[in-house]
Amino acid sequence: MLKYKAGKGEKAMIVVGVGVGPGMLTEEGIRAIKKASAVYGAKRAIELAQEYITCEAKTIKDYKSLHLLPADAVILSTGDPMFSGLGKFAGENDTVIPGISSMQAACARTKVNLTNLCAITAHGRDFEPAKAELIQELRNGRNIFLLPEENFGSLEVAKILKELGIEAELYTCENLGYPEERIAKGSPDNPPIAETILYGLLVVQKR
Repeated sequence: MLKYKAGKGEKAMIVVGVGVGPGMLTEEGIRAIKKASAVYGAKRAIELAQEYITCEAKTIKDYKSLHLLPADAVILSTGDPMFSGLGKFAGENDTVIPGISSMQAACARTKVNLTNLCAITAHGRDFEPAKAELIQELRNGRNIFLLPEENFGSLEVAKILKELGIEAELYTCENLGYPEERIAKGSPDNPPIAETILYGLLVVQKR
């Protein structure tokens, strides 16, 4: 049974992770969506949850104005809200319901253990901080799951690996969960090339 708490007179937003692809929405998320009196999200997030939405669903146009939405609004976030998702906008009294992230799905497909994995995102921002973090974590012996940027993806990461003298397997993971899902494997000398801009990159160091 779901219980959402808010302080007296305060609005409580519910952020639901709808998963990275079809069929990856949790039962907890489904219950929250079915109970919702107002649902908001990006077009793809709404499509992933459509069969469970019983009220009007509206597309979010300004993510910085989420706090202005109606009390107890359900906000849909693709993947997991706390992995480069809308969970970052949740306040102390809001509720975040996890979803299956692109990182989880990619690791399941490639059978890579999550316990030595560092999640890094460069998507939609200056990639230099992500690059610096990636180099540091590679030197620490960590495997990497990267959400790339257009100018910082598999080719750039392969170059870094060669400069560091690190042997690794690289996987580009596209459209996870969809019929057109595509996972390509390569190496620093022959890196896989993604066919779309939106993909996840796994870097698995050879021990």
